[in-house]
Amino acid sequence: MAAATTVRSPGSAPAEKEKRFYFDIKWVIILAIVAFLMVFEVFPMLYLVIRAFTADGGFSLHAFQRVYTYPMNWMALRNTVVTATCSMFLGVLIAFPLAWLVGRTNLYGKKFFRTLFVTTYMVPPYVGAMAWLRLLNPSVGTLNVFLKNLLHLAENPFDIYTVGGLVWVLTSFYYPYAFITISRAMEKMDPSLEEASKISGASPLKTLWTITLPMMAPSIVAAALLVFVSAGSCYGIPSIIGAPGQVHTVTTRIIDFVSIGNQEGLTDATTLAVFLMVIANVVLYVSNFVVGKKQYITVSGKSTRPNIVDLGRWRIPITLLVVIFSLIVVIIPFASVAVTSFTRNLGKPLLSFAEGQLVTSNFTMKFWERVTTRESILNSAGHSLLYAALAATLGIIVSCVMAYLLQRTNVRGKSIPDFLITLGSGTPSVVIALGLIMTMSGRFGINIYNTMWIMIVAYMVKYLLMGMRTVVSAMSQIHPSLEEASLISGASWLRSFKDVTIPLIAPSVVAGWFLIFMPCFYELTMSTLLYSTYTKTLGIELFTYQTFHSQQTAAALATVILLLVIAANWLLNKLTHGEFSI
Repeated sequence: MAAATTVRSPGSAPAEKEKRFYFDIKWVIILAIVAFLMVFEVFPMLYLVIRAFTADGGFSLHAFQRVYTYPMNWMALRNTVVTATCSMFLGVLIAFPLAWLVGRTNLYGKKFFRTLFVTTYMVPPYVGAMAWLRLLNPSVGTLNVFLKNLLHLAENPFDIYTVGGLVWVLTSFYYPYAFITISRAMEKMDPSLEEASKISGASPLKTLWTITLPMMAPSIVAAALLVFVSAGSCYGIPSIIGAPGQVHTVTTRIIDFVSIGNQEGLTDATTLAVFLMVIANVVLYVSNFVVGKKQYITVSGKSTRPNIVDLGRWRIPITLLVVIFSLIVVIIPFASVAVTSFTRNLGKPLLSFAEGQLVTSNFTMKFWERVTTRESILNSAGHSLLYAALAATLGIIVSCVMAYLLQRTNVRGKSIPDFLITLGSGTPSVVIALGLIMTMSGRFGINIYNTMWIMIVAYMVKYLLMGMRTVVSAMSQIHPSLEEASLISGASWLRSFKDVTIPLIAPSVVAGWFLIFMPCFYELTMSTLLYSTYTKTLGIELFTYQTFHSQQTAAALATVILLLVIAANWLLNKLTHGEFSI
């Protein structure tokens, strides 16, 4: 679709010969998006790699030799691979049965459980770390003490400050990634093969094992790889759970090296970041170009409403098992955070009975008063709202434009920004932040270091894909006839896009905005490296209180974030008339 056309008057040469210049504004838009991503994503990543191999002024492997032979770094590498791998397997083992029960059976409360599991996807992982720290602390953990007294044990049964504890917390907060991926794939499956299996006399379990599972294999692999990268590049959970028990990971070591503040520390951090970058890119390649090409064609032209398996006499027992799982993994941890925020003395229960009377002396509201009145916390909350809103607004504009380019045009080069946006989403947060630190401090003509813009840029690079995929999916389901009618009527491409396309996909635009906004609002990993005294965010404030000051204040802040996630989910549901929720 060209922005300019040529009209041939009588007696003139053919129109093809009069076309000397073909100008298409979509090329300008593509070039602008590519330029942004090249400057703020590709160049920083390439510079990290170059810097790691040229730390001594010329090509050298000295930095790698020094970093990867240091025992603590090698242990961090091993811990990262082990915890990410274990979390991947456990996450899929949990997510697939849940996705099947919620999407393919007559389980009681399916809608509630789906919402509950998906909502945890938008909860900051470090809040989960705080919750499990409260429950499974080796000395005073609430759940540990309860089990010790119940089972009459000599000592508490669990120690959260171990590799096993780290794997459990990572799994409990990253299995939703696999749950969402597998659920969406199940919704798009053609049920005809399962119907044929059922007609042939196969039991529901045999159909699941011989038909559903093989057809879902590519999606399961993609979900597993997503959990692996997410768990391996996480910083909040290892810093809260792993660091106190000397269970270091690559991300915590990178932050430690950057905190040193000298060139050698930056070099060591860069060298470790290359490891994360390579792992992430390999996984991204396998997921998109190997597994992606093996997706089964399971969507037909007819309705693809999935078969609902009758659980029969197992319906109530299985529902009870899902309830127990939800209580242990979701509700009890979040409730423990809320209870901690009202507790004066962490070594005592919030409420107790003495001589038949309820004792409330350990109950206090002072920590809630602190989080709602302390200037530093309110300023940080304001920063988080502003930065997240700007990143989401700019991100959704780019998402809408990219969705139109991908779905409505055949212009060459449109796949380039799509690939770069996907690459940014798959890059570990700590790598993005470290690359921006080393390239956006004025050395190469751009200086946004210690400003809010470096944080907004980092948020966009990391979370832009979340909004773009939502809008692309919506636009692919809308027939282009209305847009074509607008163009035939004389409207320009931009006016048709604004007046016709955007109103049609408005619910998805709102959903995409929220999907970018929420992780930016409570982001921790990149903010830890990029914030300054004047750009501190809510995630940094919460982490600081949890680590150095007051766990009760941190719990109150975490509860505020949880309430905001629930409120955002409700608001999104209302704004999109029930079409979307977080």
